[in-house]
Amino acid sequence: MSKAQDNLAAAFAGEAQANRKYLAFAKKAEEEGKPEIAKLFRAAAEGETVHAHNHLRNLGGVKTTTENLQEAIKGETYEFEKMYPEFIAGAQAENEKGAEMSFEGAKKVEEIHQKMFEKALEKLNAGEEILDLDYYICPVCGYPAAAHAPEKCPICATPGEKFYKA
Repeated sequence: MSKAQDNLAAAFAGEAQANRKYLAFAKKAEEEGKPEIAKLFRAAAEGETVHAHNHLRNLGGVKTTTENLQEAIKGETYEFEKMYPEFIAGAQAENEKGAEMSFEGAKKVEEIHQKMFEKALEKLNAGEEILDLDYYICPVCGYPAAAHAPEKCPICATPGEKFYKA
């Protein structure tokens, strides 16, 4: 990989992280009754998204939908089979209960993402209809529910009325 490619990869990672961080900051500003600051953080987050997409595109990281699904499956599989189990073991060894719970929930959700992507890829490859569903997300663990929110989250038991539409 060239230096420019290395720099694009580093810039993509930084811009993507800034986007997510700024959205978390916006949420906190809203909670604190500062909607004008929340808007500022959301506007900056959108700019970071534009930058991240540009960098990823220039890296050749955005391909066909089939290839993108394959990439997503690969990434999600790595996360729930290797990355999170290692992180969970480390958190347990350090008696970091909050980190352990965060990693456990994410691991379970990543496996669900992988299965959702696999199902979509299978249908796409078979030329079958892929339903245009709404998705509802658990605000605590990130569990995705298709079509409607469940009565309670099957991973963390958060009430379904707290789910939000993606």
